[in-house]
Amino acid sequence: MAFLDPTLLILLVFAGLGILSHNSAVTIAMFFLLTVRITPLNHFFPWIEKYGLTLGIIILTIGVMVPIANGKLSASTLIHSFFHWKSIVAILVGVGVSWLGGRGLTLMGTQPQLVAGLLVGTVLGVAFFKGVPVGPLIAAGILSLMVGKT
Repeated sequence: MAFLDPTLLILLVFAGLGILSHNSAVTIAMFFLLTVRITPLNHFFPWIEKYGLTLGIIILTIGVMVPIANGKLSASTLIHSFFHWKSIVAILVGVGVSWLGGRGLTLMGTQPQLVAGLLVGTVLGVAFFKGVPVGPLIAAGILSLMVGKT
């Protein structure tokens, strides 16, 4: 099987893990990357590598901000969140998680060899522990605390 591209095999394994774990985000991402890899679109890899994570964060931020934009989360609700202890704790946790995400982003950029392990860990957490696939950046941030400053 010397003619089989190992990179394609790795992407197929990750796609399979995504399917097994019912992680549509991983599955779609892997099939997207497989398509780009085996078509003339592969010359877009430098652009995807440079801007993909930023684009993803923008889309995630848009999704998180929709309740404010569509009026489901009112200004008075936001203001009152500063006066209830649970909301204040939620704010502090949000700050901490954002900080961890920033560290994770730096770690993933400086040590890309760790990304595969983070992705495998996320998929395994979804598949076997009923987790939710939202944490690779946060996982990278926690990892950065363990392996040293990035």
